Amino acid sequence: MEQRPQGKAGLIPAQAFEHEASFLGRLPPHLPSPYRLHGRDTDQYGYAAFEGNYYWVPGTRRDEVKVLQYADRLKIYRGRELLAEYPLPPDGVRNKSFSPEGLPAPRYTPKNRRHPTQEEEKRLRALGASVSAYLDFAFQAKGLGRHHLLRQLWALSRRMSAELFIQTLERAGKYRITRIETIERIAVLQMTQGIGPLPLAEIDEAFQEREAYREGSLTEPPDLSIYDQLTHPDPEPDHE
Repeated sequence: MEQRPQGKAGLIPAQAFEHEASFLGRLPPHLPSPYRLHGRDTDQYGYAAFEGNYYWVPGTRRDEVKVLQYADRLKIYRGRELLAEYPLPPDGVRNKSFSPEGLPAPRYTPKNRRHPTQEEEKRLRALGASVSAYLDFAFQAKGLGRHHLLRQLWALSRRMSAELFIQTLERAGKYRITRIETIERIAVLQMTQGIGPLPLAEIDEAFQEREAYREGSLTEPPDLSIYDQLTHPDPEPDHE
């Protein structure tokens, strides 16, 4: 991109940088490296969140701190006191917690730490190609919470047969549906329409020959009149 013309003027960034570099002055070596300043709160477990990861703040105070972001490290300050320094993790590292080297590891982990859903996605895709195709479609939707949807779909798959779940997602994908409430209604519709004939129950035709059946057939029929009173109660007497 730096070699392509940009804007209406057709300015090429690489050439512009080479031209401007000759007019720049080198900074003295004793000056501190440039950094970006971020304000962060400390949670109840002693962690400050930054770019999807969690950094432990030494001490027992849980007030606001300042995070200085350098090119290769972070420094955490409270006022003018340096509390901790951490090397920046590689690009793409998320949902990790860090503590200073040489100090005991914190006893607790941050409560608001996000739980990954790789295992749910793996098990869902193992159900078949139709489920994988639906996930690929759903992940392309803008504003859709990937992890939240995966947890909801996995919970839904545990409440029904694999056949019904696959047919439900096939229909949801056909109509471009991603709302879990609508997917649940599709599953109910699939059940009411039927997904195939149900197997007949196997009955032992010789049950009438059993001794218990013969004894029961000779007893007096039960008195079921009590149920008539429940379904047709007597009218209440009039009160003057």
